[in-house]
Amino acid sequence: MRKILVVLLLTISAGFTTSSAQKLPPQKETLDVVMKVNKYFMEKYADYRTPSFVRNVTRPSNIWTRGVYYEGLMALYSIYPRAEFYDYAYNWAEYHEWGMRNGNTTRNADDYCCGQTYIDLYNICPKPEMLKNIKSNMNMLVNTPQVGDWTWVDAIQMGMPVLAKMGHLTGEQKYFDKMWDMYEFSRNQLAGKGMFNLADGLWWRDADFLPPYKEPNGEDCYWSRGNGWAYAALVRVLDEIPANEKHRQDYINDFLIMSKALKKCQRTDGFWNVSLHDAGNYGGKETTGTALFVYGMAWGVRNELLDKEEYLPVLLKGWNAMVKEAVHPNGFLGYVQGTGKEPKDGQPVTYESVPDFEDYGVGCFLLAGTEVYKLQ
Repeated sequence: MRKILVVLLLTISAGFTTSSAQKLPPQKETLDVVMKVNKYFMEKYADYRTPSFVRNVTRPSNIWTRGVYYEGLMALYSIYPRAEFYDYAYNWAEYHEWGMRNGNTTRNADDYCCGQTYIDLYNICPKPEMLKNIKSNMNMLVNTPQVGDWTWVDAIQMGMPVLAKMGHLTGEQKYFDKMWDMYEFSRNQLAGKGMFNLADGLWWRDADFLPPYKEPNGEDCYWSRGNGWAYAALVRVLDEIPANEKHRQDYINDFLIMSKALKKCQRTDGFWNVSLHDAGNYGGKETTGTALFVYGMAWGVRNELLDKEEYLPVLLKGWNAMVKEAVHPNGFLGYVQGTGKEPKDGQPVTYESVPDFEDYGVGCFLLAGTEVYKLQ
């Protein structure tokens, strides 16, 4: 009888494992939805030179919002290398002369976010002019003593991967060292406290949100997309730095701490709220934070940093929710919070609402989709 019970339990366990594996969507299905969302964007913004005109301000198309889109496009290109994707990115970069908005000597991570794509393009087909400006700018950061530039959590995703990619490309440790010094300041020292709250495993958006600032329910304010930026930055850095880089384990530790915290915050429908610890403060489905969390968790599972049995259901629930409830038949992406820095900004967030900038939402979704694709 005992032997029968053991066999039965093993059979049930195997059934659960098989069932879990079957929940992964077929690669073609994942690719199709990613392609649909990207096609919508590329057709709507066919002229990559067109600047953004929002709130009576004209912004060039190498702004950070577009830089994030191209991060996603290059990820898509890595699994489905169509010439039109490469050309769209290359022509955009060449139009901007491989430079940054507001000049080629800048400490603002939003300005040099575009450098992530410049380096990716260089790695595919290297030409000296592609790296001239971004390498010069990174050398300026390395050769000056300031480390306190990343005073808002978004900057960690905009800036860190550029230094990581430059270090990978050149093999020079100085880029990794500067990246750590800047990250460590933002994490631990900014405003005397740092933006990363180890107790909750989440990031405050900037010094304005450090305690005693509270959400309406009395909790600390942890903005979904802000934490998504930090989470994605860790993934993109870990993808670039060598296995023996002296701070690799520090980045891994933060990634694992965040993963555990984010898992606890997921909504029952698979999305994450704009406010991670106060569902009543502009609560509701939100795509950009959800996409970035799915991106990070899928990468973590694929690279065996996250337990597959524990995190695969979480990330698939998030992915399936976005596919079924955020993606319109024509590829438009719903539930994207507009720009801002906290839950109340960029509202309303609905299935139909068009955010002030569409590009970064698409970029986040493409990053998530390509990692889900790679899981098989």
